[in-house]
Amino acid sequence: MNVHQIVLMLLIGYTVYTIDLRKKYVPVPVVLVCLGIGLSFIPYFSSLHISKEIIFNVFLPAILFASAYKFPLKSFRENFGLMATLSTVGLIASAFMLGAAIYYAALPLGVSLSWTGALLLAAILIPTDPVSVTAILEQSSGSDKMAGVVEGESMINDGTSIVIFTIFLAMLQTGSGFSVSAFTIEFLLVSVKGIGVGLLLGYLLSQVMRFNDNKSYRVMVTFIAAYGGFYAAESIGGSGVLATVAAGMMFSYEIGRHGGGKEEDEQDLRVHLDGFWDIVKPSLLAVLFLWIGLDGAEHLWKAQWGFAAVVFLLSVLVRGIMVAGTLYGVPAWRNEFPHTSSAALLITWSGIKGTMSVALLLWTQEAVSGPDENLVPIAFAAIFLSLLLQSTGIYPLVKGLNRKA
Repeated sequence: MNVHQIVLMLLIGYTVYTIDLRKKYVPVPVVLVCLGIGLSFIPYFSSLHISKEIIFNVFLPAILFASAYKFPLKSFRENFGLMATLSTVGLIASAFMLGAAIYYAALPLGVSLSWTGALLLAAILIPTDPVSVTAILEQSSGSDKMAGVVEGESMINDGTSIVIFTIFLAMLQTGSGFSVSAFTIEFLLVSVKGIGVGLLLGYLLSQVMRFNDNKSYRVMVTFIAAYGGFYAAESIGGSGVLATVAAGMMFSYEIGRHGGGKEEDEQDLRVHLDGFWDIVKPSLLAVLFLWIGLDGAEHLWKAQWGFAAVVFLLSVLVRGIMVAGTLYGVPAWRNEFPHTSSAALLITWSGIKGTMSVALLLWTQEAVSGPDENLVPIAFAAIFLSLLLQSTGIYPLVKGLNRKA
């Protein structure tokens, strides 16, 4: 990997962010992925290849921490029940429903895919990525609540999806069957360890930060929390994703309680921290989405596009069933939004596949063989369709629903 290549990708990313100031019709990630596909034809970038280790160890901790730290705690408290249900029970149900739908859809289309391979493909496609979508929802619908549910759900379901994925991957590699008790125990252990490490580290480092008035060092402490929480949780078999999210929220909570200490209030401290993370997050996202397009182009040419389109449509349908069932199944949540059917449709369509899906896909690429090898290009194509169609469709969908309301 050449540093000059990364710098050039950063320049391209900053240019796209600068041009796309309104971020309404064509969200930045779609543009970046398409540009990345274009870069794949340039020999200069041929040596660039992304891996799951790069995504997990370099990109995800900072991106997740920045999202969690800036996520409004009021929205988290008000919508926790709905977000937690969508991203745990709802996600698990979606994995099995989508896996079954993919398996039975593959048979008549002549696609070679085992039952476990179908479940694994479902696990890759169930996590959601709210990049740009939350801003579109807030700007076009005026609903901070709905945008908060979409963003909060995506932060939690990243951790859930990894647990589901690893269990299905082990089933594929070992040929073992599925055990409800083993799945439940594994899920709880990984989640509790991750959240516990994140909360503990976030609390301890937030207290350490109060004893140092140097603004640069305080920023450095949050950087340590983002990556330290991720690595610490992973080292003890916990979810690094949930640890990073928990650490970010704990930092935000402690800053809200104590501010920056005697010489600095909460607002001043947040200005300094935001100045750092508002640069880091878009920089990482710019490089990451360009890299996804660059590395995924090869798989897109190999994909069975007809079946990939069916898989994409099934993923939207299954998510719609899960979201509608959750909202209509609990009277309190049914009354959270003025128009429940519109809210269910928007939350469904906002479930775009992105960073986490690609990370899990690259993980799969290193592990699958035999009849399930075609799973990788199919998944890449489905993710690309999700980014392209759902990202560009969210703004017109909001406007259309507003006109009917």
